Amino acid sequence: MRHNKKFNHLGRKAAHRDAMLANMAISLIMHKRITTTLPKAKALRKYVEPLITKSKTDTTESRRVVFSYLQNKYAIKELFGDISAKIANRPGGYTRIIKLGIRPSDATPMAFIEFVDYDENMAKDAGKKKATRRSRRGGKKATEAATVAEAEVVAESAE
Repeated sequence: MRHNKKFNHLGRKAAHRDAMLANMAISLIMHKRITTTLPKAKALRKYVEPLITKSKTDTTESRRVVFSYLQNKYAIKELFGDISAKIANRPGGYTRIIKLGIRPSDATPMAFIEFVDYDENMAKDAGKKKATRRSRRGGKKATEAATVAEAEVVAESAE
């Protein structure tokens, strides 16, 4: 019986699947974003999120546990250094999967998986206010600039 065996086998034997997920996790850690198929991205998220949680505590024991999964000292250094500093206050959900559509050759759903804190395009910028296109006026700054420009025009015509 296969009770509580819900993970995706991805059409591979266990050793092949573990090696593939470890290689994909190393690539994700080193490059911060990788493009892959949607089922592999979902399997990778389940594989890598506990490792990232483990990297929050920088102890010898946690480094050894993560190294037993990844077997790459450069990825371990990157994970425990730069990545763990960025995700220190995040309680989970370190990765994001964005669907890219269908691959034309074999109609496989594609996606990319990335770290949430590393995408500058999707980061929340509190200081920047988006310009809306609803009003004809540009807002407070635009009206001040317009009045200054009008005052200069009036001053030049008076001379």
